[in-house]
Amino acid sequence: MTTFTDLQLIEPLLKALSEEKYEHPTPIQVRAIPQLLDGRDVLGCAQTGTGKTAAFALPILQLMAEHSRKSGRRPIRALVLSPTRELAAQIGESFAAYGRHMHLRHLVVFGGVKQHSQVRSLARGVDILVATPGRMLDLQGQGHIDLGSVEFFVLDEADRMLDMGFVHDIRKVLKMLPRTRQNLLFSATMPQTIVELASAFLDRPVRVEVDPQASTVEAIAQRVMFTEKSNKKHLLANLIKALDMDRALVFTRTKHGANRLVKQLERVEITAAAIHGNKSQNARTRALNGFRQGTIRILVATDLASRGIDVEGISHVFNYDLPHPAENYVHRIGRTGRAGAQGVAISLCEPGDGGYLRAIEKLIGMDIPVVSKHHYHCEAAIPPPLQHRQSQAKPRAHSRSPRKRRAGHNRRGRPQSGR
Repeated sequence: MTTFTDLQLIEPLLKALSEEKYEHPTPIQVRAIPQLLDGRDVLGCAQTGTGKTAAFALPILQLMAEHSRKSGRRPIRALVLSPTRELAAQIGESFAAYGRHMHLRHLVVFGGVKQHSQVRSLARGVDILVATPGRMLDLQGQGHIDLGSVEFFVLDEADRMLDMGFVHDIRKVLKMLPRTRQNLLFSATMPQTIVELASAFLDRPVRVEVDPQASTVEAIAQRVMFTEKSNKKHLLANLIKALDMDRALVFTRTKHGANRLVKQLERVEITAAAIHGNKSQNARTRALNGFRQGTIRILVATDLASRGIDVEGISHVFNYDLPHPAENYVHRIGRTGRAGAQGVAISLCEPGDGGYLRAIEKLIGMDIPVVSKHHYHCEAAIPPPLQHRQSQAKPRAHSRSPRKRRAGHNRRGRPQSGR
């Protein structure tokens, strides 16, 4: 079995990984780290929870250490963009953990909080900047951020970035970056829009795809339950009380729906908290910390806010509202069954949402088992079988990703020792 030593990582990183109790690299790390250490651009398709943060953080830290800058004010040498505050904070924590034995500074900037401390840190100089696009562009516009020395550019959760409408911000950032740099784009799914975005700034990238796109984790037991819309809150409350669970994540389609569901659960003495974009950063942090510490067992989230919720011990995921588009289902259920643990994902399907269910089943290539023996079962919510639905319409042509180019060394202006 491959070890981190086999990946030619330097001693300060190996020491930090040992302290973090990391024994063996994940498949995405095994495939991406050598390519990045060799100076290649990488286009990665990997779900959250597969170890992709370490896959790009470790080689960036190593290359920066090997080609250290001269003394003086520290310029920003690495820029990592992420779609949400929580994910940005998580990435920042990873850089802090892996780089604890290295003399490199990192900073996380995002909106929802006052900028004074961020500006003060930027003035002192940072080597690695992790940011959400909006706050980063705001600070750049004020003259606090200079991207002219960036050597490494990472776009994390690129599919979610596009869903959130960040594509124009990303294009603005790209115009500010030096032409000579190393690029990394990660996405949990690889639709044509991602391929087109990647082609705009990646240079002969190596494509790293550990699992089939939108694959579901084998350790997760998936179930669907059909019920009337008015009974969903009762069914969910019964499941939470009846099932043996440590922590559960519940997904709603809207922010208002998340707030309403928390109030409904609290009426039946179930402690819960909501996390979504309308919550202040302090409220989001309190909810997430309570969830991590176990004082809050149920966290109700929207899809956008859920990115960055990397909490151990989530035994159950409930799709209170079925997701649309179907790809979000993969992101949602991937919050459980992590690191080899068992997990359970239960979806509640109301009348009129059957099309969403069949789209999910088509995406993951399997029929989700039905649980019909419960007090709130509704036959009218069961949609026609997928084959019957397909026979009513002509199959839609699927866009195909371009062939991966032959691997060739992508030479940078930066010195590359030992290559």
